[in-house]
Amino acid sequence: MTEGAPQPRDGAAGEASEADEVFVALADPTRRQLLDVLAARGEASATMLAVELPVSRQAVVKHLAVLDRAGLVRGSRRGREVRYTVRPEHLDATARWLAGLAAEWDARLAAIRRLAETDGSS
Repeated sequence: MTEGAPQPRDGAAGEASEADEVFVALADPTRRQLLDVLAARGEASATMLAVELPVSRQAVVKHLAVLDRAGLVRGSRRGREVRYTVRPEHLDATARWLAGLAAEWDARLAAIRRLAETDGSS
């Protein structure tokens, strides 16, 4: 970890690691769009998704693999095709991790403010 960077709270290291994978997966705008389309449809194959996106079916399959590794989608085989659905659990865990991080920084800033106000009134 970087010196001076916030240290993970007990039990938060796993959420931070999951968050890393989620952030990597969501860094690409095509993957974000793919996730939005899939969430709106509920379930779809790569072929169905490629129709709605400006990329090839092969590109959709590669993007789905990244989203799958991050735990954001799940594929299940139905006959000859794989149908994908969104898995919100890792997004929820990432949101909880971010909220915890924000709360830590809010507490630090409040402590700094209290110190500054105390020093200023002496």
